[in-house]
Amino acid sequence: MVLDRFHPTGLSRRGLLRIGAGAAAATALSTTLAGCAGTDDGVGADGRVTIEMWHGQTDTGRAGLEALVERFHQAQSGIRVDLGGGVLADAMLQKITAALAAGSYPDIAYVFGSDLAGVARSPKVVDLGDTVRSAPTPWDDYWDPARQAVTINGRVRAAPAVLDALAVMCNKKLFEDAGVPLPQPGWTWNDFLATAQRLTDAQRGVFGTGWPGAGDEDTVWRLWPMIWDLGGDVVAANGRDIGFHEVGARALETVEALARAKSVYIDPKPGGEQMYQVFASGRMGMVVTGPWQIPDVTEAGIDYHVVPLPSYSGRPMTICGPDTWTVFDNGSARVRAARTFVSWLNQPDQDVEWGVRVGSLPLSRTCEAKPEWRTHAAETPGLDVFTRALETARVRPAHPAYPQISTALGEAIVSVLLGKSSPSRALNRCAAAAKAALVIPR
Repeated sequence: MVLDRFHPTGLSRRGLLRIGAGAAAATALSTTLAGCAGTDDGVGADGRVTIEMWHGQTDTGRAGLEALVERFHQAQSGIRVDLGGGVLADAMLQKITAALAAGSYPDIAYVFGSDLAGVARSPKVVDLGDTVRSAPTPWDDYWDPARQAVTINGRVRAAPAVLDALAVMCNKKLFEDAGVPLPQPGWTWNDFLATAQRLTDAQRGVFGTGWPGAGDEDTVWRLWPMIWDLGGDVVAANGRDIGFHEVGARALETVEALARAKSVYIDPKPGGEQMYQVFASGRMGMVVTGPWQIPDVTEAGIDYHVVPLPSYSGRPMTICGPDTWTVFDNGSARVRAARTFVSWLNQPDQDVEWGVRVGSLPLSRTCEAKPEWRTHAAETPGLDVFTRALETARVRPAHPAYPQISTALGEAIVSVLLGKSSPSRALNRCAAAAKAALVIPR
């Protein structure tokens, strides 16, 4: 693996995408959105079709995409891809919402999987069912989480763009210093609590583990595998209540136990950025993270071990957070061109390069089987643990009320982490706030 192809920052994947938002916003202000939707259906005088892509990436991802677009241009002459726009992924939902309202929007946009359901309510979002099912990579060859994340009410509303999974990364030196054996697959959340406590050394400023405490999606999505493992779900079967009222309180009891033992570093900043920096500095024994963190930890010289998430039941359980390439209708010629480019981008030859650059897992089993990916995985300790986790990973539901549910649960988690509420009281408030969003007719 060539590590300098990554961007060592100590940030979460969303944190990586968030860098430079101020500069991007300034660029966006100078971009004329009306230029995205021409009256000539995008066909130029030379017969070529130009499509605009709001890629959402910062330096590393953008450079990777630019290289792929150049290769695409060399392979054919009928379609040109314009990567202008300057819209960062964390601002994409707001920008896309405003652009749709104004009637001036891109042909392709990088949309977080958790935002897709809301965006896809627009009639301008293109159904990609025929595209993915006729593409060179068979649709069934994609990992289940990648397919589930872009499917809403049985319709494929986007193409998968980035794939990840959560596991636990351990600092081997801190384990050795504390005389604690490295965890192995099949461990439990009680094992996790005990291990975190044994690793904690207040005098040396060492924490057993960390948890984001800003109440954002980084705070929330770590709890979903615990809830699913206990038999809960995000939305109840009746569609009008949360599906984790009781089991969510039990999961929060584990969070509360970490806080009471003072074995958890609570990161007050969005994206878990400080938490990752503490781990990379050698002052945290374990961190729940994804494959995007491997380059930063390697760059920091940490000798690490990756193990699947613990569970309550003994069954493997984790969460996958796919993001998407969402296509918008700017006329038939531009839709055909956008479908062609997205389909090409997700073929294994391109997916390998993209995945290595941005820290994504392979979107399909065909990509995972390619020699280039196998070489990359063999040279990257722990990467195979994240990839194997895709076999049993689940995704957050593509539900329009998910953002409100996430906000309510994030507030509940933070209140428990800070000792301001009991798990049961925190979940009661969460349930009431989420219900208000779930009962809205959609």
